[in-house]
Amino acid sequence: MILRRTPVFNRLPLLPRCGRFVLRPHCRLSSTAAPSASLTGTSIPASWAGFTSQLDQIAPRFDINADEIDVLEGPKEFYETLKRKIRNAKTRIYLSTLYVGKTEHELVSTIHDALSKSPTLKVSILTDALRGTREDPEPSCASLLASLMVNFPESVEIRMYHTPNLTGLRKRLIPKRINEGWGLQHIKLYGIDDEVILSGANLSSDYFTNRQDRYHVFSSKRVSDYFARIHHAVCSISFLLQAGDPSSPPFHTLIWPSSNPAPNPLSHPKRYMSAATSLLLPLFSPSASSTPIWPSSSTRQKSNATATTTTLYPLLSHPPTLNTELSALTTLLSSPALHSYTFTAGYFNPHPLITSSLLAASSKSTGTSKGALGTVLTASPSANGFFNSLGISGLLPPAYSHLSLRFLRRVRRANANITLREWQRGVVGYKDGWTYHAKGIWAYFSGGEGEVIGPGVTVIGSSNYTSRSYGLDLEVGALVVTDDEVLMGKWRREEEGLRAWTTEVGEKDLGADERRAGWKVRVAMWIVKVVGGSL
Repeated sequence: MILRRTPVFNRLPLLPRCGRFVLRPHCRLSSTAAPSASLTGTSIPASWAGFTSQLDQIAPRFDINADEIDVLEGPKEFYETLKRKIRNAKTRIYLSTLYVGKTEHELVSTIHDALSKSPTLKVSILTDALRGTREDPEPSCASLLASLMVNFPESVEIRMYHTPNLTGLRKRLIPKRINEGWGLQHIKLYGIDDEVILSGANLSSDYFTNRQDRYHVFSSKRVSDYFARIHHAVCSISFLLQAGDPSSPPFHTLIWPSSNPAPNPLSHPKRYMSAATSLLLPLFSPSASSTPIWPSSSTRQKSNATATTTTLYPLLSHPPTLNTELSALTTLLSSPALHSYTFTAGYFNPHPLITSSLLAASSKSTGTSKGALGTVLTASPSANGFFNSLGISGLLPPAYSHLSLRFLRRVRRANANITLREWQRGVVGYKDGWTYHAKGIWAYFSGGEGEVIGPGVTVIGSSNYTSRSYGLDLEVGALVVTDDEVLMGKWRREEEGLRAWTTEVGEKDLGADERRAGWKVRVAMWIVKVVGGSL
């Protein structure tokens, strides 16, 4: 494999801007340029009202202040922010994550200290059962978290979600290292008191040091309360971790409380799915109010409106019965006002509907239409978390490269205006090597007289937007719409920061001998699909 040099900011083409991280009204670009970051109080496209009206039929809606949203830059800031908020917690901490790293003693100690300071503090942690117990009976996520329960039995609850897709003989035969390919609790919600962080990051050392993700902080009690309801709903259909004797194994056990509103997924998977759907459906039903909150630009002009509007739509994927995220994404990508977008996923294998929506949005179809300018960011093989892994997981980086090549071939056949860029910051396993785990979308819209507005929409959350995300995993995210200049600036700096470490690749690059997927990779991809798993 040929390794590229680590990119630097001043060598890469960045998004053109109206000024250095400054959003200036009336900044115009030609229709062929990359999006600008401009906004005026009366320049919101009239079609935005139609777009948000469609979203109102898909998901709940929260109207919040733009200054209640902050964007963190990287893993170190994420970790320090998380610890600081935990230290200052007064009433509640709820953490939904795939797993907590088995060596995260500092994080657990921080929670311990917060509990010691505040007798009324309640802590609820939700992880995945398969990932959380993978190393048992050796030290694991489960054994680490059990220590909190020993010291604070009345204040701490640890829950572990188990997919209903892996039961019986299949569960006994599939190796632990790859059994997560059959479904996981993949939600990432980090709530402390009246704030919540939405992210794609888990709680382990690489996500705190050299694994790039996205992290949005929502300082809104209504939003934090809402995501806490989701967290506790999933907890109620998950196994309860009980601490055992700390001096002898087993150090913990998983039990299914009789108070759970669903049967054990290992014994009654179909009944479990039905009960889980009934529990979660009301939380993600559209808001009762259908009053449009996004007035047309003409209405804003008549009323001399100057206040900005920011709206959050929570999104869910609970396969196979509930999926609001896929509907929201296809609605966004089909918006006639869409000028351009950046789509990112560390593991690039979009669901077929996402792929077709990206291609349709950017298709240079007929007449003078050039399609929306599309950019896809994904991890290079040497920024993939499975780079140089032992066993079958080591085949994943070339597998994702193969999928990227397939995508570019479809881009060419569809005559779509999409470029693919690979993110690389050093090489995994070497000094200063980082991995890439970010996922989401930033969308720009066309305004009047060739003006480009945005990014006015972003999607943030746990989903990788794959068939696995929508067919097997439990995911939660949010689509946020704004016309606030300061918030757009935060989103734009986030997007540019990720782009700065990318290099454009084409079919020729991905089809080169050193990048071509060998027969082992293709056979492994086929086997995973045949036995019901997914990348």
